[in-house]
Amino acid sequence: MSDWNTAIIEEFRANEGRVGGDFEGAPMVLVHHRGRKSGRELVTPMMYLADDENPDSIYVFASKAGAPTNPDWYYNLTTAGTAEIERGTDRYPAAVTEVTGERRDRIFAEQARRYPGFAGYARKTEGIRTIPVLELRRT
Repeated sequence: MSDWNTAIIEEFRANEGRVGGDFEGAPMVLVHHRGRKSGRELVTPMMYLADDENPDSIYVFASKAGAPTNPDWYYNLTTAGTAEIERGTDRYPAAVTEVTGERRDRIFAEQARRYPGFAGYARKTEGIRTIPVLELRRT
């Protein structure tokens, strides 16, 4: 997975935040976070959904491609409550908040409408876990 992430990160940075392949045309960010156990600085590429009403907020989805467990980065971000975001050529600090309830459902539904793979991830996790949605807000 890290070799795959490394290639995406390099392509993202070489093309001002754009990548090809499976993610061509999809909105992508690089999220910098610290391992809650290792203390290592980590960078994870993620698709995001922009908040149409607040340009300082974006949403990321801990789908892990429909795996039965949340990705490690989810725990790193929720434990720290902060991250650093690379969005296009901009880099900035962000506060991390988990979105829950009806608001979470509405945001996830919009992501699944735009990118049907997310609906497939939700079907795979049904009855096992609800895919978390995190708001990353520029600070």
